[in-house]
Amino acid sequence: MTTEVNVQYEALRQRAIKRLKKRHDFHGHLLVYALINTFIVIIWAVTNNQGFFWPVFPIVGWGIGVVMNAWDVYRDDELDEARIREEIERLKK
Repeated sequence: MTTEVNVQYEALRQRAIKRLKKRHDFHGHLLVYALINTFIVIIWAVTNNQGFFWPVFPIVGWGIGVVMNAWDVYRDDELDEARIREEIERLKK
């Protein structure tokens, strides 16, 4: 029994480590996104702030990637017995 508890604990520990690493990596990605895009906007403002706001392209393009990264990190993808039963009932219909 103790071995089974240790195995379950180790599995949960590995999942927790993986999730924490994903969150840590996401926060780094978000910081780089903010810094680089701020720098791009400053370049635009210093060189030609009356012209077309071209930084919108990297901001939106990269922003889509940041949103997808956040979705991957913070979504609830755990499969519990209740969700499995709901899906089985849905498939029966």
